[in-house]
Order: sequence, then structure tokens, then C-alpha cells
Amino acid sequence: MIIKYDNKKINIPIKKVLFFGKISGLTFKNKETKNLLFEFKKETNMKIHSFFVFFPFLAIWTNQKNEVVEFKFVKPFNPVIKSKKPFQKLIEVPLNSKNKKIIDYFVGKRKV
Repeated sequence: MIIKYDNKKINIPIKKVLFFGKISGLTFKNKETKNLLFEFKKETNMKIHSFFVFFPFLAIWTNQKNEVVEFKFVKPFNPVIKSKKPFQKLIEVPLNSKNKKIIDYFVGKRKV
């Protein structure tokens, strides 16, 4: 999936989650799991959590046109994570070596 941020584009390999995947997300997975895409029929401002997610990940919220509206680094066992702006898609990117290029794209070489 190609997303746009800061007048640039990046291709993020994703696995689209279906109904039951939307319930569990990264819960009980390991940090080497695939990047997950959650799509919603209309804009939402739904909250997520990271209970039983044992590794940090990058949450990227986009609009219908795959333009980033917000992103955040999420730590394990966080009870409430939300975007300040409405979104239509959410991508969860585990912090691992496979995703280094994606992480660097959003935050550069700084430590997270």
C-alpha cells in the first residue's frame, strides 16, 4: 500500500485484516508479524489499545486517499490510543528490523 506523508510517498507492505482481525490486531502476536491494515467504511475517530501487545509499534492513521493524518509510536499495554483527527484507515507497523525503512521515513534516525 502506498501512503503519502510530508509530500513524499512510501510503500508499506500490509496484511488487510477482516472482521475478527479488527478485534485482535497485534494482540498476542510477536514483533516479527506482518504490518496490519484496518479499513473502515466511513471516517471514524475510534480508539485502540495495546493490551497484550508485548512490543512497541507505529500506528499510522490515513484518510481515504492514503494521506497520513497522524502517526504515533505506541508502547505495550497502553489503555487508550487515538488520532486527534478522523481517519478511514489505520496501519499498525511493529518496530522490527524489517520495518526500519518505514520507521526512518517517519522519524528519521532518532531513537523511539
